[in-house]
This record gives sequence, C-alpha cells and structure tokens, in this order.
Amino acid sequence: MGRIKPATLVFVWKTPIIVRLHMLFVFFPIDIILLNASHHVIEVRECFKPFSLFTSKKPAVACIECPVGTIKIAQVRIGDKLSIL
Repeated sequence: MGRIKPATLVFVWKTPIIVRLHMLFVFFPIDIILLNASHHVIEVRECFKPFSLFTSKKPAVACIECPVGTIKIAQVRIGDKLSIL
C-alpha cells in the first residue's frame, strides 16, 4: 500500500444544506471551508482531526477540504469571497 497524501477537494450542492462530515478511518487532519451561494466564507474549521465528527452551524452550498494549515497560510476568514471553478 502506498501512502495517501492530503489533497484539496471541493464539494458543491445545488441548494444549501447543513454539512455533516466525519473523519472515520482518515488518518491525517484537514482544514474545512464552507461557502454560501455567493461564495462567501461562512464557516471554517482548522485541523479537523481524524476519527471526529463535524456539523455546520449554517447551510452551505460548497465545502472545501484542504491540507491542514491552508487556512492559516491563505489567511482565510469568515466573510472572504473565494472563487471556485
């Protein structure tokens, strides 16, 4: 078996939903960024740890899962507008 490196994943839904994520059987932490319909950041979760659960406080239309540290390096804050292609 090879080692799996964290990658950035973007999930997009047609209508806003409460996002529920789990890290069962994921062995490295990640950062989570949630966006509303106008692509503004509505919630962030830094260092989402393995074997834990997360439920968003607000409905989102996009979820970005990225390697841990991305939020700090990119200085992502609630209210920022991000472009997803």
